[in-house]
Amino acid sequence: MSNKGVKRASPGADVEKNPLGDVELSDEDAVKLQAIQKDIARVELALERRAQQKMIPVYQKRREVVKAIPKFWPVALMNHGMLALHAQHNSDQAALSYLEDLWIVRDPVESRCFTLEFYFKENPYFSNTVLKKEYKYVPPPVEGDDKPDADGITETMLEFSWERDVQPQATEIDWKDDSKNLTKLHPRVKDEDEDETSEGGSFFNYFEVADDPFDIGVTIANDVFPEAIEYFLGHAGGDDVDSDEEDEESEDDDNEEEIDLEKPRPKKQKKA
Repeated sequence: MSNKGVKRASPGADVEKNPLGDVELSDEDAVKLQAIQKDIARVELALERRAQQKMIPVYQKRREVVKAIPKFWPVALMNHGMLALHAQHNSDQAALSYLEDLWIVRDPVESRCFTLEFYFKENPYFSNTVLKKEYKYVPPPVEGDDKPDADGITETMLEFSWERDVQPQATEIDWKDDSKNLTKLHPRVKDEDEDETSEGGSFFNYFEVADDPFDIGVTIANDVFPEAIEYFLGHAGGDDVDSDEEDEESEDDDNEEEIDLEKPRPKKQKKA
């Protein structure tokens, strides 16, 4: 038997090279793909705008029906986990209980921008019968020809950016008394080190402060308003807040030895 040793292969020598690792995209193909992406975006936007127009008479029919249902809109809003977080104060919920109608008016030029209209009956908190939150469309500078196509879509619309093209507006609330001024009693709180809102305070700061750092308006317009009946009935949005925490609890049960004793566990949020 030979005494010669057998040379051992270095680790990874037998691993096959990834056959997809050297794929390169030419500039020409990249341009073609971008053009297709624009075509897709154009069709999707046209369909979205058409659907919004088709839904208006349906929402108007729903509007008349739910006006006869006591506290329909307050219940629908509070059944959304995130919105309930921003109206945890009893005084917020008491004031919202006077909400009798909620409507959305979309910008005729840029339908992704809108105004939310909250209609209140007589209440002990403020004199306003309507509180509006407008997300104003501020179109960017147009370069070259920007004529709309047959569906009313322009090149500028395909480059729409919420952060760049939308300016939320504030609405003044006519509080009846300082003891009822919920935004003074529960103001927004910003981090000391960062210029970011850490505590939302009263839900009504949403109206009096232009900025909407928690995307309350987008949540209402794109989630709760279209599915208001489902939210009112409790079929949607009920466990938005607790689901992640429940997952964390189940993981903690399985990994008790890995619990960080220095980190307090978050308390479950109370639902309205």
